[in-house]
Amino acid sequence: MKKLLIPVTLLIVGVSLLSCGGSSSSQSKTSGIAYRAFVSNPIGNVGIFIVDAVRDIHPNGLTPISAGNTPGMMVVTPNRAQTLVFSGYNTENPDNQFSFINNSSESNAAHLTLPGYTESFIVSPDSSLVYIAVPNAPVVGQSPGAILLVGAGANAGAFEGEIFIPSVHYLAINNGGDRLLAFSDSPDTTDAPCSSAAPCFLFVVTPSNLGTGNAVVAPIPSFTSTNSLDHPVSAFFTSDDSTAYIINCGAECGGTEPSVQPFIMATNTPGTPLLVPAASEALVNGSTMYVAGTPYAGGVPSQPCTGQTTAATTCGVLTLVNLNTMQLIQSPNCPAGQPCPTITDGYHNRIALGANGQLFIGARTCTEISLSTETRGCLAIYNTQTVPVGNVQPGGVVIPPANGDVTGIQPISRRQVVYVVQGYVSPGGSLYIYCAINDADINCPTADAIQTAPANLPIYAPLMVGNFYDVKTVDF
Repeated sequence: MKKLLIPVTLLIVGVSLLSCGGSSSSQSKTSGIAYRAFVSNPIGNVGIFIVDAVRDIHPNGLTPISAGNTPGMMVVTPNRAQTLVFSGYNTENPDNQFSFINNSSESNAAHLTLPGYTESFIVSPDSSLVYIAVPNAPVVGQSPGAILLVGAGANAGAFEGEIFIPSVHYLAINNGGDRLLAFSDSPDTTDAPCSSAAPCFLFVVTPSNLGTGNAVVAPIPSFTSTNSLDHPVSAFFTSDDSTAYIINCGAECGGTEPSVQPFIMATNTPGTPLLVPAASEALVNGSTMYVAGTPYAGGVPSQPCTGQTTAATTCGVLTLVNLNTMQLIQSPNCPAGQPCPTITDGYHNRIALGANGQLFIGARTCTEISLSTETRGCLAIYNTQTVPVGNVQPGGVVIPPANGDVTGIQPISRRQVVYVVQGYVSPGGSLYIYCAINDADINCPTADAIQTAPANLPIYAPLMVGNFYDVKTVDF
């Protein structure tokens, strides 16, 4: 098998393609806002906008923070000191710039150019290191794909090493920060133990062994037993890091069977998968996992919109899983034996739990409805509680009347409010506000689970109608 991890001194690809960007920008004054949300804007007045997340306003005179030509996806470090921003989406000539925003000074402290695009970058629990998956990174002598290790904090932008994994797309890190799970889209099948009969979609990485010569990347062959992995896309770890629960995308990602599958970390052994209707995104709350996806059959979406009055012909499904027993949970008010509850279709890749048990589920490339009788986009809101929240019954789903892909979801922890960026494809990435119950800040008139002020939902945050992509709060 080809060597998958190369010591720093032997790097052929990466160093010459990474250009570290200088020091802090001239934007060194803080805004004075106590509780901030950053909103990335890749079109027009490009940059990172600062929003007062208590008053829902973007103060006049605040210049956006520079973060590349088309800043999009953002991740805030665990210590809240920095916000990481990738620039390079939906452009013919992407700059692939990766920026480190100093949250205190509200400035671009460092940046570097990646050798390709990324949709997954994660930070170590101590906020000192960033792992960036670049599926199309050129690699001499083998298929493209690499994880870049880049310093954060005081060493922001410093290149620390590179791990070559073919087509590596998504990453998950355990609570201790000493193990990574790397998920590959279309892995290299030319080297043992990976083959066309047993491709490797999952690689277990021990970052601390970088450059020591040890076998720090363990490829896990698929399709070799009844416990086969099937196009995994993410994972969630138990508090003691003994088990990871892997989300197998299955048919929606070109495979066969979507599932939630335990993975024993001590032995790198996949357990028995629990089959679900669809799985591309998930969230864990306590012992319950919420799994979202769009069921496929014969290469096309196949789930009818059971229980919804809509012009859409296919829908997605939200599945509840008890991780303690590895059994499905029947959602309230759902007929026994039916995939339920139904949500929007599309590829689900955004999910967050807001106030009062509202689960916000976002997708891209969903069925768009724009009729006089119905407006429908890619956001669904599910009531996780066992009691009604406003007008939404337990297990109820509401599809808000807003078109477009959902590219950012951020619950506002100090208030019963959730920020959602929707419409980046059409009509154009606006920041919407959803409140969970009566909220004097935005004058929600009734205690409705999805009501927004003044009477219709959603509403625009003041001065935040535009072409935004992502939203993150940066203060504790």
